[in-house]
Amino acid sequence: MALGPLGRVIAQGVLLGVSILARALPAAYGAALANARKSGADKAASEAAKKGASFLGKARISKDEALQVLNLSEGEATVEAIQKQYERYFEANSVEKGGSFYLQSKVYRAKELLDEYVKEKNAEMMKDGKKMGGDEK
Repeated sequence: MALGPLGRVIAQGVLLGVSILARALPAAYGAALANARKSGADKAASEAAKKGASFLGKARISKDEALQVLNLSEGEATVEAIQKQYERYFEANSVEKGGSFYLQSKVYRAKELLDEYVKEKNAEMMKDGKKMGGDEK
């Protein structure tokens, strides 16, 4: 089946456009990467990733905020106290009971972070021969 002269011209135009884009897009991407390296954006992204955050925003809450969410002080932060406060506030903010999923998520993230904190603190104290309250499970 013959395309005719108009079909051939259209096909050649499409092929020309595709070939131009195939060369231009990688070059533009390379230039963008070079600009990011010059401005230090790649270093900022890697530092943010190390701290648990994304380049666009903060992904984790701070230890102080986690303590506030669970209504604990740093001295009260034991495995049992964290678990007790977690169960209390997680249940109180249950969506089925008309609570807030956002607050429930905050409570969960606070417990997650404080569990890590207690675990690190226990490991640190084990080196010194002491142990912070509670057993890790």
